[in-house]
Amino acid sequence: MLTDKNVVVTGGTGSLGKVLVRRLLTGEVGRPRKITVFSRDEAKQHEMRLSYQHRRAATDEVIYHNFEQVLQFRIGDVRDLHSVSTVLRDADIVFNAAALKQVPSCEYFPFEAVQTNIIGAENIVRAIREHHLPVKTVVGISTDKACKPVNVMGMTKAVQERIFVRANLDATATRFICVRYGNVLASRGSVIPLFHEQIRRGGPLTITTAEMTRFLLSLEQAVDTIFAALAGANPGETYIPRVPSARVVDIAEALIGDRQIETKITGIRPGEKVHEILVSEEEAHRTTAREDYYVIVPMLPELVTAKVESPLEKEYSSNDILMSKGELSELLKKHNLMVEDRLELSEDVLA
Repeated sequence: MLTDKNVVVTGGTGSLGKVLVRRLLTGEVGRPRKITVFSRDEAKQHEMRLSYQHRRAATDEVIYHNFEQVLQFRIGDVRDLHSVSTVLRDADIVFNAAALKQVPSCEYFPFEAVQTNIIGAENIVRAIREHHLPVKTVVGISTDKACKPVNVMGMTKAVQERIFVRANLDATATRFICVRYGNVLASRGSVIPLFHEQIRRGGPLTITTAEMTRFLLSLEQAVDTIFAALAGANPGETYIPRVPSARVVDIAEALIGDRQIETKITGIRPGEKVHEILVSEEEAHRTTAREDYYVIVPMLPELVTAKVESPLEKEYSSNDILMSKGELSELLKKHNLMVEDRLELSEDVLA
């Protein structure tokens, strides 16, 4: 699929971006000619470059031969059309992982979210359209929060999805597709690292509401979804993984185990949903199962190539099929997320 292709990963130094780059380098979907990590944080790029060179520390000379490597790094910002145009000029495949994704940050700085999540996506489309760039596929990476959005992060991601879907009408030589998934297990800012820290301190574990449920997805499964969309999506389609879910109180109970630690209900936070939703009831009639995924067919009639076979009858929610406590414990053990006497976790624990 990607053999001898030039690949660009925007936001490639983030948690997902790093796992995506590592998987691309294995050659499981073909061996790219070049992989370019495009982001604005030079420190994160430096750390990532050193990790691939198996070095703990180095001075600036490590950058000297950057453009001779398969894995290259380029400083830039999706907010800037000029830098986007430059990095995409010889790209075949683009994975757009650049995002402002922390819900509270986006609430306090909504226009910053607009600039990255909406204008950034539009800049990718503009660069391809206005410069007639030979990009074959753009994969937009979205979130469950874009489905029936109640916060700025979700609102901006919902608009990003529509920008990419609609781009198929203007830049017909490029296939624009999306993936949408929920919170990633043990990712930065998620509930499991919080529970780990609260257990270390002796509790209590804080739960916003006893009814809350969440999908349980690993970074590897997120990348699996991206690769599945790359292989099988038609222009304008959105791929969604079918993954297990659980009650947050059951997650807390599994992590506590035999410890005498209390749980405390604190009340739902602004912009937070009781259940995650990956397909809304409005989208269900144009959503179908395809292998291990649900696929949302685009809303625009010009992009619909065939009738949706066996559409969903209702929304797809984290409250639909919940794991038993035994199944949940096994899943947490599988991903090394159970709390031991001494536990050291990084943000890439599932990488």
